[in-house]
Amino acid sequence: MNGRLRQQQVYLDGVFGRTPRVSTDLTRLEADAERVMRPEAFAYIAGGAGTGATMRANRAAFDRHRIVPRMLRDASRRDPSVDLFGRRLPAPFLLAPIGVAEMAHPDADLATARAAAAEGVPMVFSNQASVPMERVAAELGESPRWFQLYWSTSNDLVESLVSRAEACGCEAIVVTLDTTLLGWRTRDLDIGFLPFLRGMGIAQYTSDPVFQRLVTEAGAAPRTPVDAPAPRPTPSALSVLMSLRRRKISRDEVQRFVEIYSRPSLTWDDLPFLRERTKLPILLKGICHPDDARRAIDSGADGLIVSNHGGRQVDGAVATLDALPGVVAAVGDRVPVLMDSGVRSGADVFKALALGARAVLLGRPYIYALALAGERGVRQVLRDLGADFDLTLGLAGYAAAPDVGPEALTG
Repeated sequence: MNGRLRQQQVYLDGVFGRTPRVSTDLTRLEADAERVMRPEAFAYIAGGAGTGATMRANRAAFDRHRIVPRMLRDASRRDPSVDLFGRRLPAPFLLAPIGVAEMAHPDADLATARAAAAEGVPMVFSNQASVPMERVAAELGESPRWFQLYWSTSNDLVESLVSRAEACGCEAIVVTLDTTLLGWRTRDLDIGFLPFLRGMGIAQYTSDPVFQRLVTEAGAAPRTPVDAPAPRPTPSALSVLMSLRRRKISRDEVQRFVEIYSRPSLTWDDLPFLRERTKLPILLKGICHPDDARRAIDSGADGLIVSNHGGRQVDGAVATLDALPGVVAAVGDRVPVLMDSGVRSGADVFKALALGARAVLLGRPYIYALALAGERGVRQVLRDLGADFDLTLGLAGYAAAPDVGPEALTG
């Protein structure tokens, strides 16, 4: 990902009147995407928990830290690549798992996978994907992929999802710990919109044989009588039924998903179950406290992702960049530490590496680019972020990504 070559190509295209399909400033993509996305879809993707304080804190933390460029260091040959779990990545970032991508573009996860494969960037499959993981894996070819796991109330389903992830070439399991309950997401609540109730974002479940068995078992079990009369059908309710019919999803499948998708009772004692059922590296996502980081390593985690779910879960939570140094110090060199939430530029990637992250996960910007220009939009964002990081690396006086340390920052 050579920044100079990317920069030159953009300027040469400009000579012929061709400009980038999406903005090269990733902070502009949210406003641009709002103009083309359906209001409820944009609200779901862009919204955070409560007042949005955590989302603002994520960005403020990046702004507080300042890069201190060093001069007269040979940066003519730069190496932005990093090693991660036996893979040499072209740049220190991956595509974060984002659910319900169909709300941004009809090609959803397939378009994202094609872009990731073309640019050599690892993709983390969402547990709440719009397309089953096997179809997405086929688009990726030999390109690396991981799988995000939401720990269901059914251990049989957990085992099935992990087995499928292994079978379709996933190289790590990312257990998302911070969403055992849905946060108080006011944008969605104000319009009464949850995509899963409309059959969106549950393709990993409806394509799973264990889930289908659970649906059948629930249908055979006696239901508790309800004294309240059934609500009268409304145009909105009929629209939801039509949405389910288009996706060939039954109301029983949606009901079963709602009942089992997350486990609020999950504890450290549950982790051995997963460790015994996969040889893949296990990363725990959502770690923000040093004590949790130490406990995670003691429990056999192979890596950590410092994350507050992009500000979508706890309003007023610590910014991930602020939490990162404490987690890194607690872990030392025992396992790699990654981070997400708020990354919007090559400078942000640089700052995260300086504070100890091995790599970052990019979230909302690529979904906004997907809404704006499909696969080509995602590809451009990946090229632009890689170019921005490469140039920032060189201009700050560094020749290789692993060389960046805390001395590169002030603040």
